[in-house]
Amino acid sequence: MQIAPLLNIGRGVTALIGGGGKTTLLYTLADEMRAKGTVMLCTSTHIRIPKQYPLVIGGADALRAALASHGAVCAGTPAESGKLTAPSMSFEELAALADYVLVEADGSRGLPLKAHAPHEPVIPPNAQRVVLVVGVDGFGKPVREVCHRSDSWAARAGVSEDAFATPEGEAKVILAEGFGDRVFINKVESAEGYAATETLSKQLSCPVIAGSLHKGVYTCLR
Repeated sequence: MQIAPLLNIGRGVTALIGGGGKTTLLYTLADEMRAKGTVMLCTSTHIRIPKQYPLVIGGADALRAALASHGAVCAGTPAESGKLTAPSMSFEELAALADYVLVEADGSRGLPLKAHAPHEPVIPPNAQRVVLVVGVDGFGKPVREVCHRSDSWAARAGVSEDAFATPEGEAKVILAEGFGDRVFINKVESAEGYAATETLSKQLSCPVIAGSLHKGVYTCLR
C-alpha cells in the first residue's frame, strides 16, 4: 500500500512538519514518487544527510545532472554537526528542476509530539501540500517526556508538563497552531493506537491518515 495517494501528494513542493516520523515519511514518499518522476529531498531547517540518496551541494547544473542519473537526490548546504541546511537555491528554483520536492520543514528531536516556536515551521511559500506528522506512541506518557517544546505544548493543550499527553490535547495544539492541510498519525499498530487516532481525527477538520510506516499499512480516517 502506498501513502502518497492518501496524502494527495502532487507535483511541486511538499512540506513535512510536526513530531517524530518525518524523516521516515520523507524517505517513504521519495521511494514512492520516484516511480512517477524525479524527486529532490531537502530541508528548510536542518536534517541528517541521508545515506541512500546522492548528495548534491552544487547549483542547478549539478542538480539537473544528478536527477537525470539517479532519479532521486538530496540537495542541501553543509551545516554544523555533519547535518544539512537549506539549499542555496530558492524553493521555486528547486521546483523547476525536479517533479517532486520533499522538504523537512522543522525538527522534533525524534519525539513523537511537538509544539512550534514562533520561528517555525519554515514552510516554503510555494508548498502545495503541508503534512503534519503525529506519533501515536506519545499518548499516555508525560508531556515533558514525549513533546518537543513541552512547555508550549502543555500551554496550548491546557495541561501541565507532568500530565499525560492525550489525543484531545494534541487536537488543541494542532487547532491552536493552524499548521498543515493533512495530518498523518504514525505508529498505529494496535487497537489502542487506532482508538486514539479516531479520537484525534474527530476533532480535526482536515483529512487525517493513520497507519504505520514500518508496516506500510495506512487508512484514511476522514
